[in-house]
Formats: sequence, structure tokens, C-alpha cells
Amino acid sequence: MNKSSAAIRRAFHEFFAERGHEIVPSASLVPANDPTLLFTNAGMVPFKDVFLGREQRPYNRAVSAQRCVRAGGKHNDLENVGYTARHHTFFEMLGNFSFGDYFKRDAIRHAWAFLTETLELPAERLWVTVYADDDEAAGIWLDEIGVDPARFVRISSSDNFWSMGDTGPCGPCSEIFYDHGPEVPGGPPGSPDEDGDRYVEIWNLVFMQYDRGANGALSPLPKPSIDTGMGLERMAAVAQGVTNNYDIDLFRRLVDAAAGLVGTDDRASSSLRVIADHIRACSFLVVDGVLPSNEGRGYVLRRIIRRAVRHGYKLGVSDPFFWRLVEPLVGEMGEAYPELAEHQALVERVLRLEEERFRETLEQGLRLLETDLKDLEGDTVPGETVFKLYDTFGFPVDLTADVAREQGLHLDMEGFEAAMTAQRERARAASVFRAEYGGAADFGGTTEFSGHAVYEDAAEVIGLYRDGGAVDALAPGDTGMVILDRTPFYAEAGGQVGDSGHLVANGVEFAVDDTQRYAQARGHIGRMISGELRLGDAVDARIDGARRDRTTLNHTATHLLHAALREVLGEHIHQKGSLVAPDRLRFDFAHFEPITAEQRREIEALVNAWIRSDQDAEIFETGYDEAIALGATALFGEKYGDRVRVVRFGDVSTELCGGSHVAATGRIGLFRLIAEGGVSAGVRRIEAITGADAVARVQADAATLDAAAERLKVSPDNLLVRLDQDIDRQRSLERELGRLKQKLASQAGDELADAATDIEGVKVLAARVENAGESLRDTVDQLKNKLGRAVIVIAAEDGNGKVRLVAGVTSDLTGQVRAGDLVNHVATQVGGRGGGRPDFAQAGGSDAAALPAALDSVTDWVQSQLQS
Repeated sequence: MNKSSAAIRRAFHEFFAERGHEIVPSASLVPANDPTLLFTNAGMVPFKDVFLGREQRPYNRAVSAQRCVRAGGKHNDLENVGYTARHHTFFEMLGNFSFGDYFKRDAIRHAWAFLTETLELPAERLWVTVYADDDEAAGIWLDEIGVDPARFVRISSSDNFWSMGDTGPCGPCSEIFYDHGPEVPGGPPGSPDEDGDRYVEIWNLVFMQYDRGANGALSPLPKPSIDTGMGLERMAAVAQGVTNNYDIDLFRRLVDAAAGLVGTDDRASSSLRVIADHIRACSFLVVDGVLPSNEGRGYVLRRIIRRAVRHGYKLGVSDPFFWRLVEPLVGEMGEAYPELAEHQALVERVLRLEEERFRETLEQGLRLLETDLKDLEGDTVPGETVFKLYDTFGFPVDLTADVAREQGLHLDMEGFEAAMTAQRERARAASVFRAEYGGAADFGGTTEFSGHAVYEDAAEVIGLYRDGGAVDALAPGDTGMVILDRTPFYAEAGGQVGDSGHLVANGVEFAVDDTQRYAQARGHIGRMISGELRLGDAVDARIDGARRDRTTLNHTATHLLHAALREVLGEHIHQKGSLVAPDRLRFDFAHFEPITAEQRREIEALVNAWIRSDQDAEIFETGYDEAIALGATALFGEKYGDRVRVVRFGDVSTELCGGSHVAATGRIGLFRLIAEGGVSAGVRRIEAITGADAVARVQADAATLDAAAERLKVSPDNLLVRLDQDIDRQRSLERELGRLKQKLASQAGDELADAATDIEGVKVLAARVENAGESLRDTVDQLKNKLGRAVIVIAAEDGNGKVRLVAGVTSDLTGQVRAGDLVNHVATQVGGRGGGRPDFAQAGGSDAAALPAALDSVTDWVQSQLQS
């Protein structure tokens, strides 16, 4: 057969489809409804609930080629990528699965037939391992398949016994290895030299046959199952006769494309392999909705991008290049994964923007690291250095480790963690925490919520708390928390704030300021206005209906906003947080660039169009999988139960949500977007108002427009024309001011140029000027033009003992003398610091008395730089 990677993937699907397996498409790299995993890291992850009996599929045999990422969290191969033959951040796991159908015999026969017949691998090159006590599997291999006992090994370690966790489904494994031959170093499985490259594991069969209890005891599963995994990249290496995964067709073309972009012929370069690996992981993560950010999955993506960019920088690339590899990747994998081709433009934009952002600090950070390493004693990079790079320049620790490894160094991780801990302590000390009713977390009761149907309900007091602890009664003036057996009060969740209102009875009133959830109970937090409230008392629970109504308008508007953002900006938009309050809504979402004014108008217009269309709400409960099949939007990382609440407004919006919503979108009245901006890298925030608040805002904006027009003595229709005229007039005055500054700078430059000293053909000038104002930079530029090859420092005092410094270096000298280093040399002597580009830099200081000596030192410093 054709043994290309694509052909192997296709043959695997066809082989098992012919044997009754359902071909299941690759799931997302972001695990659905599973907050325990950062990424999908194995082929069985999409079937996890099937194996656990929580989910039923219409088939009991499946085959898949699953995209996987191991970079971050427990399963992290990132630091090894580029330095070993088989580590990747992104890989494809081919797998066949049986859910209570066939077991060991058929699983073993299928694997052997595919390897020896379909792929035509020589049987004498294949080694087999089983778990030491698995006599059943051993008998099948030795007696039925006929594996040579000399190539058969029993292994008792955990490598050959698989578990889903500390408890639950588990079972023995059987692994198949390929022998590359004696010319490759390494020993057979189970030997002391097994970590070499000669014998490579190509298939793992997991026989899921036990249930491990909390006491560690194993009991047979009623329906034993099969979970297998065969790494496509490893199998392609074997089938194509190479020992390094980066030499297979999938990587050869990417390595060639990267080599062409960075301008090197060294195809064995570790940096090229890093870049070729990382473009796959980054592209597919963006396709699956992950965007660069400072936390969670987005931070892992940012680390991978920055690692690739650093390796490009190491190879001498000065311009953004990484995004250009998306096109060759689409050519290589777009047929197997059409979603990659569909999102090509988005992936390219995200990677290019992130690379451009990082390049702004990359050179400065690397220079700092190189300086620290130059003075390093020993082979350990101090933890403080690692932390400074991480905290100041956004250098992921593994990127610093990469640089250190290339110089035979390692990192002081204990020191780094100590610096991180100190920073966290400082952050905690600066935070203000409100008193929490911590004891309520252990409250065993349940509160039934009736607030979707009614705003007032009869209830019984089942819990009381004061000063953080449980009590039997609350007296007048007490601040505390009341737990009821049922309540119309919505407890804060899903971004929607908790309700306020009153709990009343004969002579008793408790004012509720907030409602919070504590396990299955709902706590009403507030103060006793009158009377005494005791456990078992009956009360009438009344929410503030007007406040809830305003909150409800904003919550439904949030759903419409989410839908509008996805329509205008793209399907990659995913919610990162929200606030739904009576007076406003706030929506955070993953996006990689600011929203334009035109896009803002389009988003606002779209939401208002849906409001005017008066879409009826359809709210119902169903199974999680059924809801997703209906197109419902679920939040990444949220844990949903088997039954979920779906909120749908026509064909506009369908989301999983437990909050309050209007009966029809027309009730919202008006939507007004009031702010948009970035809250962190890769995360944007929109704030908006609805209903009467939106109308009041429109009226206020109109009043402001009228007042501005009146002050400028024009009609509102001509306001922009008048503003343009005034702006043009101001710009004309600024240009005239600029010409006067240049004239002053030229005059000052003529006087100063004569004071320059010649050192080895370089004009060096360190001078002090009076009444410089804002013209220091212009003076330096004038002097550079007059002096030719020159190094210049100009200083001025502000009259309050403060010093301002400006340094300039002509472009032909920046390889020997950097303006930033020069200005810092002077600034440190006058109690300051600064920085800038290699050809221009600025600084400030607080010790004007030390300025003469600092300027006198410039000539010797420059001479030392030129000589070195």
C-alpha cells in the first residue's frame, strides 16, 4: 500500500469500518463537559462517559483519528519537543474501541492483521508485551497468533496496567513494539536499555475489565471493553523506514516550508522541528476556539506560539513568519480536517497578531537574559532572573529553559517558585475580602427554587447564620443569612447577580441584600429590620420585582449580544465571563484584536433588530448531548449535569442557561452599547444597557450633542464640519510650533557640535543644556546629522533638582554602542534609569548634583565600547 501518513489514516478507518466499527470524527481539542482535562490528550477521551456507563451511543464499536495535545497540565511534552525523536505537542491518535462488545481475542487479531497484512510490516520485527498476570492475553498471542516467545515479554509495572483514575474502570494492557534493527541503539521492552530508539511502541491495547473500588480491590466489569491507541506519527515513521518522526512526510513538508521562511538548509535543526511541531498545535487550538491569553488553555497556546517565535528569532528571522506556515499546513492536513481549511484566515490573523505583540519584547528580554548569563557563576540560572523574565517580559518559563539548555544550564525552579509565592502573597495582602458564611458550605439541606415562575412564595426557615456561624435565631439589628426550604430568590450564578427583597411574617421583617448559593442551599444575606426570626418559622419570601425585571432584560440581551458577536466577528467568539445586573450587562469574550467602530455599530444594530423582531422565548430541559445536538452554546470548562436548561430565542440564540429571561425579546425595548475594550491579552469586554436605562442614555447623548453645538454656535447637523475646521486650525498651529522647535534645536546644535570629542573617528558629545523644554530629541537628531558618525548624550535640569537625559547613536554604530545602554550608564549615576531603541533612548534622574561627573564619564565609557 501507499504508506503516506494520509494513506495510513485512511486505511485504518477502512479496516475497522469493514469490521463493523462506526467511523467517529475527531472531537475538539477542548474536552466537552469535562473540566478535569486541559486538552483532549488521548483517543479515548471523547468516549470517557461511554466507558463509565454515563452515556449511550447508537453503536458499540467505533474507530477514530483523534487530534490530541499534550502541552500543559499533567500531560505535558512541551519541553521535550525538538530535542527527541518522538515528542510532540500535537499528534493524531488512531484508535478502535469496543463498548461491551468484542474483547481481547478480537482486539489482538485486529491489531495483528492491520500491522502485518494491511501495512505489510514483517512479523519478525514486532515485539509484544502483556501485563505479567494476564495469562489470557498471553495465550492468545503465543498460541493463536503465533508470536515468537523470544519476542514476547511479560511486564509487571504500571506501564502495562491502565487506570482511568484512582478508582473506576481499569485493566491490563498489551503493547506492540517495532524493532528498527541492531544499527539503532536501544534494548527491547522490559530491559534496562528500553528507552533507546531501536524498539518503538506503536500500538497499545487496553483491556478494560475491572472496576477498582475505594479500597483498591478489583471486581470484574459487567461489560468488558476495549480501548486502543496507535500514534499516527510513530506508525508513519515505521512504515516509511525512518527512526525520527520529523523525517516522515507530514513533517518533512512543514520543515521544508519553515526552512524556506527562515533561510536555512539545516533540515536537522532542532529549531526547525520545534517550529514545524508547534504550527500544528497552535493552528488546531485556534480552530477549536482557543485564543492566546494569560490563563488556562489560552496561556498554553501563548507559550507554544512564543516558543516557536523564539526559535525563529534564534535562526535569524527578523519579521513575523510563523503565521505563514498555516498555508502549507492546510495543504498537508486540510483534506483530513476540513475545519482547518475553513478557518485558515482566522488562524493566520491570530498567530500573526500574537507574534507581532511578542516581538516587541522578545529582543529586550533575550538581551537581559544574555547579560545575566554572561555574568553567571556555575550552571544554574537564578530563580529571580527566571521570574523577572516571566513577570516583566511575559517569557514562559519553558522558553527560558530552552535558552538555558542550549548553553548547558538549568533553572533554579525553587527560587522561581519562591518569587512567585512572594508575588501571590503581595497580591493577597492588597485584596479586600468580604466576610463569608463559610460554615454554610457544609449545610446539608436543600432549597427548592421557584423564582422562574413566581416573585413571591411561602417558605420555612431551615438555616440561620450570624458572624459566619450557625445560630438558632436572629434578633433586630443582626446582620446574617437565612436559608429557606424554597425560595423565589435567584442565587448569584452564570453572571446574574443574586436577588434582593424581603422575608416577612407577623411583626418580622428581614431585608435581603444579596442571595448566594451554598451547595444545594440558597442563602439570603441581609439584616433584621424588626422582630425575631427562628429556625422553623414560616415567612413570605418576596423579591424586588422591579430589580429582577431589569436584570432579566439585561440577561436576555447578553444572549443576543453573544449571538451578534459570533455573527459579526466570527464563530471563534467564546464567552470568558459575564455580569448581569439591574443597571447594566458586562460580557467578556475571547477575541484577538480591538473591535472597530463600524463593527460596534453593526453589533448594536443587529441586537436591536432581534429585539424588534420580538422572538419568543422557548425554555425547556433536556439531556446535555441532546442540547448540544440542537446547537446550544455551552461554556468551555463549565460542568453540566445530565439534564440541562436550554434557553432559545427563535433561530437567533440557543444557550444552556439557568438564569432569568424575558418571554419575548421585544420586552427589552432598546439595547445600547456603552463601552468596549481589552481586559487582558486575548480577552475583550463589552458593557451595555437596556430598556429605560438605554432610553435615558440616548436622551443624555442627544442633550450633550445639542449643548456642544450650541457652544460652537452651529446646528447639530453642522457640528462635525465645525470640529474638522477647528482641528485643521490646531494642526496648522502645531506645525508652526514644530518648525520653531526645529529652528531652536538647529541653533543649539550648531553651538554644541563644536564641543564634540573625536575618538577613533567617532564624534562623542556629552553636554548639558539650559531651558530645553521639549526640544531635546530634536537637538539630538540635529547633532546626528551634523556630526556624522556620532554618540551623543544631552542633559537638562527642570529646576526642581530633576534631570532629563536623551541619548542618540547613529545607525552605523548601534552594533557597538546602544543608546539604551548609554543612557542607563549616565542615569544610574544621577539616581535614575531609562531605556529605548538602539539608536535613541531617554531617561530621568533625581540627583542633579551628580550630573557633571556623570557626563564626564561618557567619553571613557564610549571608548571602552568601541574597543570591545
